[in-house]
Amino acid sequence: MKETLLRFNKKQKYVFFDYETCNLNLASTRNKPWQLAFIVIQNNKILDKADYILAWDDLQVSPDAARITGFSMPKYNKKKSCPVAALDHFEKYLYDKEVLKVGHNLLGFDVYIHNIHRKLLGKSADYSYINGVIDTLCLAKSIKKGIKSPKDSDRLSWQYRLLTHKAKGLKASLQQCCKDYELSLLLKPPDAAAASTA
Repeated sequence: MKETLLRFNKKQKYVFFDYETCNLNLASTRNKPWQLAFIVIQNNKILDKADYILAWDDLQVSPDAARITGFSMPKYNKKKSCPVAALDHFEKYLYDKEVLKVGHNLLGFDVYIHNIHRKLLGKSADYSYINGVIDTLCLAKSIKKGIKSPKDSDRLSWQYRLLTHKAKGLKASLQQCCKDYELSLLLKPPDAAAASTA
């Protein structure tokens, strides 16, 4: 049975990714993604990683978003780089069907921000990769509430049901998950984040 579990598949590749944005609007191109970070892993080895600060004209980060993410305009102006190169690098993994896409609240936020990134560059929306998404927010909710994946259901539908699942006292934030599993949450301040690849 363990052969069917992802954690035992040493050949499986994963891209973990996260966007930082101007606000929480999931449809407006005024909510520009100003940071895109990702890391590609296979068998506990880092294959690639990048932390891009995305250059846009007229960037307007809301005060709350700036406070939460540590955004500052002087640091942004110093580190910003080409959003086209960043998207091309990222999508090499995002649209690779052999790579699973992982992150916290991807289905509720980042997949929409990715398409805002595309729209800002004159590209059409493309959600064709979402069947390969593993949203750790959904997994955390399922574990905490003992909700098992139905055998006759696909993973994406099951995750979308969990995304909207609410229960009194249910805490499934990334910070809470790290606390629950005794993991360190490394938060890199924006001044240390530069457009780079390894």
